[in-house]
This record gives sequence, structure tokens and C-alpha cells, in this order.
Amino acid sequence: MPSVDVIDLSNTKVGTLDLNDAVFGAPVNQALLYEAVRHQQAAARRGTAKTKTRHEVAGSGKKLWKQKGTGRARTGSIRSPLWRHGGTVHGPQPRSYAYHLPRKMQLGALRSALSAKLRDGELRVVNEFSISEPKTKLMRDALNTIEAARTVLIVESAENRNLELSSRNLEGVKLVSSRDVNVYDVLAHAQVLLSEAAARKLSEALA
Repeated sequence: MPSVDVIDLSNTKVGTLDLNDAVFGAPVNQALLYEAVRHQQAAARRGTAKTKTRHEVAGSGKKLWKQKGTGRARTGSIRSPLWRHGGTVHGPQPRSYAYHLPRKMQLGALRSALSAKLRDGELRVVNEFSISEPKTKLMRDALNTIEAARTVLIVESAENRNLELSSRNLEGVKLVSSRDVNVYDVLAHAQVLLSEAAARKLSEALA
């Protein structure tokens, strides 16, 4: 069972915490991590690309010349895809790129991501993110004190308004609740900071 030091915002060790081995000591499955990240990025795609078909482009519906007797190829509409400024055939249309990924795979990928962060020394546990007032400077000073990385994912177990307001303008810092943690955010940040309560919740929820 992995054990980590618990620090406070003054970077002082205040205790240790035993983490669930099934969650923070799981084998790192690279293929599962790839699939989870791909799934999340696909769901985030806007899918708004669109081209106009022959029924949507501007142009008259009048037949350009009579069917026979001109010596020219027969044609019915100036909006034909064969003509310049005509419609587009088989062009992109608005759609969703999201697809279903089994929940067991998503949870397994999250265990792998958290285990990889702990293995690489990029996961730390803070006893409590207690910011006295909602000021960005206080949060920046706290992160500098605990020697946080350039990009940090902060995971809190419950709503913390002061923490939310203090961290939202800091570049490279993202705050999420323990129920909203996802593989992409964990891997996209150089360091993960868990509150002690959030670490306990994740140990129970993902076991």
C-alpha cells in the first residue's frame, strides 16, 4: 500500500496518508490511457464544419437551355456540383464525434493515470487548501512555497469558493472536484495536488 507525506501550504510535513493500492498502485496501462484521452478529446470536438449542398447554394432553379438541339451537354441547374459555385458533394456536415467508452475502461484509465503520477513523484497531498481570502496573490505565494510545478491540477473534495476565485486567473493552474477528475487533465498537468479529503474520496470511489 503506497504511503505519501501530507504537507500544509507552508510546505511542512504534517503527517502521512496510506493510499489504496488498487487505485494509486495499479499497473500503468498505456493503451488504456491512450483510448481514454482519445475518447475525451473526441467528445470535446465541436463538429461544426459544414459545406453547402446543391439545394443550399444560391442560384436559380431555371433550366439553362433546352434539353435537345443545342449541341451542348444537357444540364438542368446552375447549382450542380459540376459547375463553379455549385454545391459540394459529400462535404462535411455538423455532427458529434463522441463515442461510447465503457465505464470500466474509463475508471481503469484513471487508476493508471493516478498511479503513473504517484510513481513519477508528480502527485502530492496537501492537508487542506485553506486560503483566507479570494486573492490570486495568496494562491500564487502558496504554490511557490510548496514548490509546485509550472502546470498544476488541484483536486478538492468539496466546494471551496476562496480557492476557486484565487486560482482561476493563474496560468497553468486548474481546479476540479474529486468527482470531476479525468485522465486528460491528470496527464496534461505536470503535477497533481490532492487535498487529503480528495485523496481519501478517490481511494474509496475508484477501488
